[in-house]
Amino acid sequence: MKIGINLPNFGPGMDAQTLLGWARTIEDLGYDLLLVSDHVALTPDAAGRSPEPFYEAFTSLAWLAGQTSRIEIGTGVVIMPHRHPLLLARMGATLDQLSGGRFVLGVGVGWARQGYQALNVPYTSRGRLTDEYLAALRRLWSDGRATFRGETVSFTSVHSAPMPHRQPSPPVWIGGNSLPAVRRAARHGDAWHPLWPRADWLQQVAVPTLRKLTEEEGRPPVQLCPRIQVSLTSEPLPDATRQTGHGTTEQLRDDLRTLEAMGCAYVILDTDPGDQRLRGTAQQDWRTLETIAAQVVDLATHTVR
Repeated sequence: MKIGINLPNFGPGMDAQTLLGWARTIEDLGYDLLLVSDHVALTPDAAGRSPEPFYEAFTSLAWLAGQTSRIEIGTGVVIMPHRHPLLLARMGATLDQLSGGRFVLGVGVGWARQGYQALNVPYTSRGRLTDEYLAALRRLWSDGRATFRGETVSFTSVHSAPMPHRQPSPPVWIGGNSLPAVRRAARHGDAWHPLWPRADWLQQVAVPTLRKLTEEEGRPPVQLCPRIQVSLTSEPLPDATRQTGHGTTEQLRDDLRTLEAMGCAYVILDTDPGDQRLRGTAQQDWRTLETIAAQVVDLATHTVR
């Protein structure tokens, strides 16, 4: 099981050197993947959750790809309907080529209605648009001169090179915790990327649903790659009420063992407290990542200690 980190590419105190400090800390400690967030239009509803300055996802990843050498880089998640699939395919393939095949594309439908209004994209159609854009993206990444006919997007003989470095494509992770997101992952994804789920819900409800839907689609198994919110405490929290990832290092170790036994391919650790008023400094978060690398996971062997 690989361990990734959600890199907060937004908020007070974020600048180029802090962004680079996050990437180098994550890579130097031996983590496997870093993900950045995405908003094209940082409208008031989105800014309340992810305040400015907000560094654009693909530009940031392109810069960080040149500053790192080993770690995978990806979006967690890009709001799919906010970019035309021709543009998204071109950016993703170029980034995958220039990084030597280190790109992971996480996609979702998004939740900020005002951002859709600012971009003149229908909010109520975001699920249908995401499905169509994913189909178009797959076509562009599989055919050097692609043709596609959809309800919203159509193109003929579009030259797609450079093709992605990883074949048949960079991994596509489908974000979201809803049943439509699980169904989308079963139909279009290489992995399902739920946000801050409880391990017992994954084990008892979500994963059996994912497996059932994937079998119905006649597709190979979809990887499970959850993101969990990490909050370390000095004293144990009650297991009956605590969120997965919260508690002592021993409780986090138990959570990761549960996820490992569930067959997770990746687990993404997220130090974001949710409420930005509670956010610590980057240096405090880096110390948390150092503690986890030293006491909870063996990053060299991809195992829980």
